[in-house]
Amino acid sequence: MSLKIDRKPVSSQKIYVFKDHPLLESCLASLIPYFDMKVLPGDLASLKIAEAITILRTIDKDIDNVLANFEEPGKIDLQSYMEKNFMFNLPLEKFGYLTGRSLTTFKRDFGKIFEVTPQRWLTQKRLELAHYHFIENKRKPIDVCYEVGFENLSHFSYAFKKYFGYPPTDLITNQ
Repeated sequence: MSLKIDRKPVSSQKIYVFKDHPLLESCLASLIPYFDMKVLPGDLASLKIAEAITILRTIDKDIDNVLANFEEPGKIDLQSYMEKNFMFNLPLEKFGYLTGRSLTTFKRDFGKIFEVTPQRWLTQKRLELAHYHFIENKRKPIDVCYEVGFENLSHFSYAFKKYFGYPPTDLITNQ
């Protein structure tokens, strides 16, 4: 069975709730006996899907826009998100979760966008922000270290010297 779908772009993502509709309830209830079957005949599965789609179309005339939307759900603009939130000391898994990605997908998408590993990019961005605070705001390393996303001062000082070629204290003594 073939269903013709007229697809229009979905303007917003929302959750659809269909309460107390007798046709939909009947359709879903008719599926219960099939859960006990080891093998479900393919023709029957196609018929049940067509029945459910037909009922949904009866309830909501614009449901085709949702049913035919095959865009990746939940992913947000990774570049924009990272540029705004790099200073937060979060594990990569959490950055992935917050952008709607698994860790593997996060790393892959990140590499495509920034052409560097997430950890290296985060370190560089955090060090550059720290440098800005030292030069423009005349702040001290202890005040900046945690604010830009580092966990301890000694690691921060080591990374800063490795990246810029001089320790952060040089910026304070030269001011």
